[in-house]
Amino acid sequence: MVTCYSCHTKNFINNDLAPYELVACKRCGGPIMAPHRLRHIELRAPIASGGMGTVYRAYDLTLQRDVAVKLMKEEMLSEPDAMESFIREARAAAQLNHTNIIHIYSFDELDGSNYLVMELADAGCLDSRIEKEEVVPELDVLDVGVKVASALDTALKHNLLHRDIKPGNILYNHEGEPKLVDFGLAKAADEEEEESDDIWGTPYYIAPEKVNREREDFLSDMYSLAGTLYHALTGHVPFEAEEINDVVAAHVHTPLTPPNQVNPAITQTTSDAIERAMAKNPDDRFASYDEMIMALTEARSRLLVSLYQSQDAAYEEEGGGKKGWWRR
Repeated sequence: MVTCYSCHTKNFINNDLAPYELVACKRCGGPIMAPHRLRHIELRAPIASGGMGTVYRAYDLTLQRDVAVKLMKEEMLSEPDAMESFIREARAAAQLNHTNIIHIYSFDELDGSNYLVMELADAGCLDSRIEKEEVVPELDVLDVGVKVASALDTALKHNLLHRDIKPGNILYNHEGEPKLVDFGLAKAADEEEEESDDIWGTPYYIAPEKVNREREDFLSDMYSLAGTLYHALTGHVPFEAEEINDVVAAHVHTPLTPPNQVNPAITQTTSDAIERAMAKNPDDRFASYDEMIMALTEARSRLLVSLYQSQDAAYEEEGGGKKGWWRR
């Protein structure tokens, strides 16, 4: 008997299923699997799958707590770069202790299977919120911006750049707390640049200096975070084109359309903060994450005041009399 985590229906499944083999839930059609043990960790259901591995909801039988397990795909085991990236992710995130960075508990190998055991954050991601809601509420986006900027600042203090900030790498736990994940492209902030034809990062959020193969630093991550917030606020990536190469080129050559011109509901303070963090010239961005956090916090405070004042005005119109929001 296996419970579907999508609809919570109990399903009878065959005992002869291969490890990790998925079958459809009889009610919702969602993927379910027979529990599979990796030492004291029991894998119970798939959460997501990417190019390098699959993430499973799991249970630590020793500590009796829910966890997530990222299992490297078998076909990647023979790829040296893939293995290096997998190990880099484990080591990079394991040295960071921040509420908004996913916690890595262990890295292990069993019978040729390499896997990470980490904190469970299975309440969706910012990418899925954008897809579902199209435009994420400004207050929520500012909250994500402040918290992820703080997480990146902690990484920087440990001499780490994330290098792949995007909506899909910001997960939520069941308390609604955003969690930064996937340090597979992370590198030391003071590491010398290598000559390469490859550009690492996601085209829709990549900083201009990376496109130009100039030195990247924390300001490149800042740009990508701002591009991620832009997408959540407007429902559009910062630059759109039919060809990916044109999208990449636009980060260098095309002026950014201010967020509040795409979505007039966005406050000017928020729009200005996003624009500055996405300046083409890194020197024109915020000089530190602290500065960015202060700007986003100011925008959030002004937005809250505006929202409370609007509620007061509506209250008065309904005949409730004068009652300042600060007295509630």
